[in-house]
This record gives sequence, structure tokens and C-alpha cells, in this order.
Amino acid sequence: MAVIAVWQCDRDGSMFQDKKEAEEYDKMLELAENISELLNQHVPGGNAEHNEAIGLFLAKHRDLLARACKGKPELLLEEIAAVESNVTPLVAKG
Repeated sequence: MAVIAVWQCDRDGSMFQDKKEAEEYDKMLELAENISELLNQHVPGGNAEHNEAIGLFLAKHRDLLARACKGKPELLLEEIAAVESNVTPLVAKG
């Protein structure tokens, strides 16, 4: 019988065969949780479930969001639409 090492994310129970991938996923979930909490604290009348969904969405797209904040806001709509439709965007990375 073979032994296979797996890593489990304690936040949601997801299982990974690669430690680095598991750690990246855990960091993404931590970021999502912190964004959600920030929204809960600073957006009056916000819905906790919606804030959690927003936090998770922003955390999943953090690299794109960072690039948009550095002066390329058009990337947000172009690349997210492309990802959701499985089309490769024509915008140069940078």
C-alpha cells in the first residue's frame, strides 16, 4: 500500500497534494476573510453573506486588482470577463 501525503486547509477542509498550493489557498481564504470583515465594519447596512462573497471574489482576483490599482483599471472588466468566458484576453500583461 502506498502512502500519499496530503495537506488539508483548516479553514474549509479542502485537500491538496502539494504543500505550496495548500498554503497559497489558505492565504487566499485568509485575505477573503479579512476583506469580508473590513466590509462588515465599514459598510453600513452591508449583508454579511454578500460581504463574504465580495471578499472571496476580490481575494481570488488579487493580482488583477493590484495591477488595476497601479494604473490599469480597464483590466478589471476585460480580464475578469475573459476568465469567466474562458477566453484569453488580448491585453498585454504588465
